[in-house]
Parts: sequence; C-alpha cells; structure tokens
Amino acid sequence: MMLSEDKVSHLSHILLNKLYDLDIIDMDEDEEATVRKEIKRTIVGELKIGEEIDQIVRKKLLSFSKKLVEGSAEWEVLYNKYFREEETKKGRATG
Repeated sequence: MMLSEDKVSHLSHILLNKLYDLDIIDMDEDEEATVRKEIKRTIVGELKIGEEIDQIVRKKLLSFSKKLVEGSAEWEVLYNKYFREEETKKGRATG
C-alpha cells in the first residue's frame, strides 16, 4: 500500500468531517465508526487498483524493444497514456 494505515485513517477523518460540513450526511456516533471503516476500505481498495495498474503499465513499457529510461519525457508520456488506458478498462476513468 502506498499510504500508511495512519495516513488512511487521517484521510478518512478529513473526508467524513467534510461530509458533515457540507451537510451531506447526518448520523449518530454509532454509525460514524461504520462509515469511517467503509471510507478506509474504499481508500485502500483504490490504492490497490492503482498499484495493479502501475505494475501492468511498467510491464508493458519494459516489453518495448526500445528501452525507455524511467523518468525520461518519453517514458512519462507513455506511462501516463497507458495508465489512463488501464484506468478506463477498469472503469475508473472515462476514455
């Protein structure tokens, strides 16, 4: 996971507080723990999908006959292009 459990927990608090501030949700304290847990689960799930996509894209770039240097402008352009394509395939982004 790209973020520590503490950071994921912190993000869940920020998101939940923002939902309260915007009057999007209204719940009692008993429900809050359940919602916070679901927010954490969602964040972790999205991070895992991002890591999977990263691995797919890196593997694809390594398969090129022309070896690209990671961090070069060409590598970055292709990485972002293929990352976006994989996100679209997984329904995270629109083409």
